[in-house]
Amino acid sequence: MGRVAGQVRGIAGLIAISLGVGLLARPVSAQDRGAIVLPDVPPIAVPSGQEVRWIDSITDTGGPEGLTLRFRFLAPQIGGPDPIAPDVALEDMAALCESFALPRLPALGPKPAQVVISLSDRVLPFGEADDEAVQYFEAYSVTDGACIWEMF
Repeated sequence: MGRVAGQVRGIAGLIAISLGVGLLARPVSAQDRGAIVLPDVPPIAVPSGQEVRWIDSITDTGGPEGLTLRFRFLAPQIGGPDPIAPDVALEDMAALCESFALPRLPALGPKPAQVVISLSDRVLPFGEADDEAVQYFEAYSVTDGACIWEMF
């Protein structure tokens, strides 16, 4: 799994960091930057039990495989002095793809070639890097209504 502060895992992670484009749904405002809690967004249950909140979804940037939908989540427990393990975060990301992203994919129109799930320990505008931020990115294809992890 990629970590912005040290490394980025795969091309999707690099693209997610380097592109800054429009957002769908709730855009991140300047005052949200660095926030730990998004009070108007309820937490989403994940296997680890960490508190995860949806930040936004980005639909207008392509990925290496074609149409890509990105779902960004705030997960403060992936950073800090006692972070959860990357393999635990990977399980949470797979669960977020299945339980959060899949039900939100368009029923009509083009189907995405890839769904990217990202976790960040703080809210950052899309495409902005922060040396102190911890971010994980994973890509999934959707086959027969299920998220299939794509190794980079």
